[in-house]
Amino acid sequence: MSAPAQKPGLHPRNKNAAGYDFAALTAVAPGLVKYVITTKAGTPGIDFANPAAVKAFNRALLALHYGVRGWEIPAGYLCPPIPGRADYIHHVADLLASCNKKSIPTGAGVRVIDIGVGANCVYPLIGFAEYGWHFLGVDIDEAALANAQMILGKNPETAAAVELRHQPVWDNIFTGLLRSGENFELSICNPPFHNSPDDVHAVSQRKWNNLNKPAAKKGAAQPRLNFGGGGTELWCNGGERAFVKNMIEQSTAIPKRVMWFTSLVSQATNLPHIEAALKKAKVSESRIIPMAQGQKQSRLVAWTFTNNGEREKWRREKWTSPGLPAGETDGVASDQPGKGAEGVSG
Repeated sequence: MSAPAQKPGLHPRNKNAAGYDFAALTAVAPGLVKYVITTKAGTPGIDFANPAAVKAFNRALLALHYGVRGWEIPAGYLCPPIPGRADYIHHVADLLASCNKKSIPTGAGVRVIDIGVGANCVYPLIGFAEYGWHFLGVDIDEAALANAQMILGKNPETAAAVELRHQPVWDNIFTGLLRSGENFELSICNPPFHNSPDDVHAVSQRKWNNLNKPAAKKGAAQPRLNFGGGGTELWCNGGERAFVKNMIEQSTAIPKRVMWFTSLVSQATNLPHIEAALKKAKVSESRIIPMAQGQKQSRLVAWTFTNNGEREKWRREKWTSPGLPAGETDGVASDQPGKGAEGVSG
């Protein structure tokens, strides 16, 4: 079985950067076999318009690359693209390495808040497998948290490194979240992208039309997107822009309890508004880090209220291990931490 060409834009440490090994994937997850198709190029592939195929593919990727067992999500919940989620983890690892003499800090000394951990629990699963980091997974959806706990129950080593916490107030992100004495190296977030259910429907309709599929029915319980997703995962009032601006505002109340706050930003048109919010918040430093998966262009925004001296003190006190060289994992060379990042003055 020939391997597909390298997927453009993925982080060099991404385990899918060289393409998908379908022989290995079907060996570790036999249930994937029935979803494997032959592409026009004669190589194995997946029908990414089929939600069941996407879920089986994710299950196989998590099992092969990260040792995850028993991964399952309820109908209607977001089934995220694993390579893209892994890229976020690798990019924030490089961000931490830029504060640690170009070595990625690993192990329990690195604590990460996952805002909107979801039913899939993907970021903690990948982050622990890759770097041994410990996570606090937060969500407003108790059913999603219950499913995430089910996944962790089938992966006890990971479960020991992950705490799940309910955020009961819809508009709160960091407000009321942290307990006395809690500090974190990172916060990560994949914010709701859309502004309303109608926006979700319009996107699903357009994708379905492009794929020559039957029309999506407006008002259906589950948006007909290949990666699924429920209301709180896909939309909020004001969409991504409002959510990230709210996150920045709330981060000002806990400025030194998280070293680097970060979030994905899908729409480039939102960046000027987010940069204005960062300036208003008087952050010490912020960065826009480009990301890409195939033809999809994205980026993550990172900001901190700590200065260089405070970050160095944090590093000396908490990061006892030099960790991994940021440029090397499994023999794959990487760019220097932060390379390609666009600094934004605070």
